[in-house]
Amino acid sequence: MKIDNNYKLRDIAGECIVVNQGTEQVSMTRIISLNESARTLYEALQGKDFETEDVAKVLVDTYQISQEQALTDAAKWISGLQKCGIIE
Repeated sequence: MKIDNNYKLRDIAGECIVVNQGTEQVSMTRIISLNESARTLYEALQGKDFETEDVAKVLVDTYQISQEQALTDAAKWISGLQKCGIIE
């Protein structure tokens, strides 16, 4: 898996927003906002090929949570970004 390079993080009004910069016509009706942990993962993995285990490792290393919890959270993060078309 890989995060689509057309998507970029932007800070807008104190919120971390993901925007698609590869499209001329952007729909502002669909805004993707990331919380702190989602942003940490996005920044750590942007531009890299990764698997669920790689996402879990970032969570374990950053937040000192169990491997089991990290794998569950990693799968949710990946699923959410896939639904938005952010992960290739």
